[in-house]
Amino acid sequence: MTSPAARTALDLTAGLPVPALEDLYRDLHRNPELSKREHRTAGVLAGRLRAAGYETVDGVGGTGVVGMLRNGDGPTVLLRGDMDALPVAEETGLPYASRVPGVMHACGHDLHVTWLTGAADALAAGRDTWNGTLLVVGQPAEETGEGAAAMVNDGLYERFPRPDVLLAQHAAPGPAGLYAHSPGLIMSASTDVDIVVHGVGGHGSRPEATVDPVVTAAYIVTRLQTVVSRETAARDPAVLTVGRIEAGTRHNIIPSEAHIALNLRTQSAEVRERMLAAVRRIAAGECAAAGCPREPTVTVGGSFPMTVNDADTDRRVAAVHGEVFGAGAVLDFGPVMGSEDFPLLADGGLPYAYWFVTSTPAEVWDAAGSAAGGDLMEQLSAVPSNHSPHFAPDLATVGPGVRTLVSGALEMLSPR
Repeated sequence: MTSPAARTALDLTAGLPVPALEDLYRDLHRNPELSKREHRTAGVLAGRLRAAGYETVDGVGGTGVVGMLRNGDGPTVLLRGDMDALPVAEETGLPYASRVPGVMHACGHDLHVTWLTGAADALAAGRDTWNGTLLVVGQPAEETGEGAAAMVNDGLYERFPRPDVLLAQHAAPGPAGLYAHSPGLIMSASTDVDIVVHGVGGHGSRPEATVDPVVTAAYIVTRLQTVVSRETAARDPAVLTVGRIEAGTRHNIIPSEAHIALNLRTQSAEVRERMLAAVRRIAAGECAAAGCPREPTVTVGGSFPMTVNDADTDRRVAAVHGEVFGAGAVLDFGPVMGSEDFPLLADGGLPYAYWFVTSTPAEVWDAAGSAAGGDLMEQLSAVPSNHSPHFAPDLATVGPGVRTLVSGALEMLSPR
């Protein structure tokens, strides 16, 4: 038997203005904005929330937007959508491709804002079906891990009611029409580390008079590849990626410094600390072996927490999604190595549910399947994923993505 939340969600979203929402998505996709610069995007969302009857404040935590709809006694439910784009040059060839050189919505945040807007409109129009308070949050700077904390530090929960539960979703690769839930750990922690190798610069014709930091950095990068393969247990998922290495200015100049930027992905605090210790030890050891004049500078930079769903909340949302879309559309593929700053909005332990909406167009998925010869993981690897210059979610997910948020919210609000 269908629950009241599922029935009401289907009723409230039966007449979604899908063409208008698709137009909104195309507009957002054409006009991407980098982290902490989401002024136009925030303005579009704020305008839509005000028009729907929400008490709306912008500029929270920089460019964040909050819309509040008080609708009688009941729980306070927060719906979050992130707004920022990435420094990626788009290569999709879409007619609505980015107009901003070198900037693209390569992670689906334009879709997230579209879903959030559609859900806010539907829930406001159907306020006679529920009681409680709805907070709709457009969050900036998710990609840099700064936005959620900035909003909380700017008095988010002093200026607005503290929510009883938080909900969020993310576009992901995979055949459009699936909804991935995990009642616990769903995303990993991420830690950035910067290493500066201090050498002794000089002329390329006299390397014996120098301590070459480029060679030392190369040894460090190579040795770092053993941290996961030889220093973490096979049962502990972990990833170490060197994303940047920089040194020098000319062909014949041995520089005095080399810079290495790397990223760790972990699913436990113990593994993270073990990996950080290994990074420090390897960097120091290679620099000592090379005779560097001083120890390397190792700086632990930005980080994202693990995303750990409240089990009961996630099960409830997954159940209502199963009723709305069919039980076969909801799956649990376990935690992934990606990271999010959404948990920081939970501010010390508020319960939340976070899930994925698969969004690969059917023709792209099928073509990858033919090339993969039936190997599902190879097929998944072959389709454009988040942060790819070819990432292009299927517009067929616009309506369903609104429906997931509406049904999740109604499951948490008090029915009338």
